[in-house]
Order: sequence, then C-alpha cells, then structure tokens
Amino acid sequence: MDVANKSTMFEFVLLGLCNSWELQMFFFMVFSLFYVATMVGNSLIVITVIVDPHLHSPMYFLLTNLSIIDMSLASFATPKMITDYLTGHKTISFDGCLTQIFFLHLFTGTEIILLMAMSFDRYIAICKPLHYASIISPQVCVALVVASWIVGIMHSMSQVIFALTLPFCGPNEVDSFFCDLPVVFQLACVDTYVLGLFMISTSGIIALSCFIVLFHSYVIVLVTVKHHSSRGSSKALSTCTAHFIVVFLFFGPCIFIYMWPLSSFLTDKTLSVFYTIFTPILNPIIYTLRNQEVKIAMRKLKNRFLNFNKAMPS
Repeated sequence: MDVANKSTMFEFVLLGLCNSWELQMFFFMVFSLFYVATMVGNSLIVITVIVDPHLHSPMYFLLTNLSIIDMSLASFATPKMITDYLTGHKTISFDGCLTQIFFLHLFTGTEIILLMAMSFDRYIAICKPLHYASIISPQVCVALVVASWIVGIMHSMSQVIFALTLPFCGPNEVDSFFCDLPVVFQLACVDTYVLGLFMISTSGIIALSCFIVLFHSYVIVLVTVKHHSSRGSSKALSTCTAHFIVVFLFFGPCIFIYMWPLSSFLTDKTLSVFYTIFTPILNPIIYTLRNQEVKIAMRKLKNRFLNFNKAMPS
C-alpha cells in the first residue's frame, strides 16, 4: 500500500443518509427489516433450487448464483450502516474503505456478467430451443459463472489500485453510508475532472454498454415470443419480463451514478440505497411471484418441513 496515502489519511467519516436522530431510527428499522428479508428470501431460493430436483436446470443454477451475489451485495455495507445508527460510530479506516470499494465492484461487476449470462440462457432457450441442451450444458453454465467472478475480480482490482494512487490530504468526510469511488475521489487533492473521466470510462460506459446489449437481446426474445401464441410462450414471456425488470432496476442506478460521477450527492445516495438495499430483495420477490415452478417448489419445501416437525418426537 502507498505509504504516503496512509500517512495522510487514516480513516474516513461516513456521514450517512441524514443527521436527524428520528430519521436515523426510522432508517435503522426499515433497513434492518429489508436486510433480514433479503437474506431470508435469497437463502430460500438457494435452498429450494438445491433441494428440488425439478429445478436442477441451467436457468435455476444461474438464479441461485444471482441470489448468492445479492446476499453478498446486501452485506458489504448495510450491516455496518445499521450498527452505526445504534452506536453513533460512523468512522471507517482507510483499509476498510478500500475493502468496501473492492467488494462493491466485485459483486456489481460479477452480477452484470451473470445477468448477461441469464439473458444468453433465455435467448438460446426461446430462439434456438432445439439446440438448447447442446449449447447450454452444465459445463457451460459453470464456465459462465466462473467467468463472471473473474471479470468481477479484475474490475474491482482496477478500482482499488486506482484508489490507492489517490493523494488524500484534506477533508475526510464521505457524504454517503459506504465508500465508493464517486464520493471518495472528491476528497482527493487532485483535479476531479480527470478522475470523473476515469469513472465514466471504467464503470459508466461498461455498465451502459452491457445494458444496451441486454436490452437488445430481450427485444429479440420478446419479438420471438410474440410470434408464438402458446402456453409455453406465455411462460417464456413471464420469465423474460421478470429478468428484464431485474436488469432495469439494477442497471438504472449504476449507469446514472457512474456516467455522471459529479452529480448531486443526494441523488447518488438515493440511488445507492436502491441498488445495494432494495434491489437485492426485489430479485427474490420478482422471481418467486412470477415463476410458478419456484412457487410450487417452495410449497413442497414448506410441507416437507412441516411434516418433518410433526414426525419429531415431542
């Protein structure tokens, strides 16, 4: 680590979302409920897919990995924020700040590639159904997941290396509830315009490009589905609609934050809350409410659990 950087900046102060004690207690309760619901909801999806053999397919394998990433994305900063509301201790060490930047970009970068893999899976299933089994094999699914994590690691490493080169010598108040480059680099003692260009080129344009590719693929899929009026097509339409809702809710805030890194702090904080706290819980809600197979599998899992409890000796 750069010694000069660490000698001039030992810790940052996270200003959070507001200064009002009443609002902080309100956020504490709301975010605590959302965090617990996120962990429970996504854990249920993972357990259901593992336990039910009918869900042992490429789409649900990718969905399981998405749930794991969502739990990770919800956990990199939210527990600290919840704890800070109780203790009033809102500082974070320089190393802790870099760690948050690393994991944020690791999980978001991985999720972007995984969402593209899920889009590719649906494209092949609907547009080339006869070749689906030969193209989307278990080995290909594993390769797609591994590739998504590799891309996520490479992207997050580039962000951390960039952060390590920044000279911090002045204010140390981060106007957010976690560390991310758009807010941290504005504390650096260099021209933020150049840093903003770096953010746009390494995160903003990548996110926008991936979203355009995903949007194009889903348009092709939806056009294909429209020309088939069958029960299977209706199911495919429901699945693709759910996928696209997740894609839009995830990419929308990311594109805005990283394409306009010098935008309003209030807007950035609102969008940061959305994609780090709200989106991870929306994924299980969207997929379970719109997916009949998952709902049936969860009912079976609940009945199995209740029958097991009844069979237990009192």
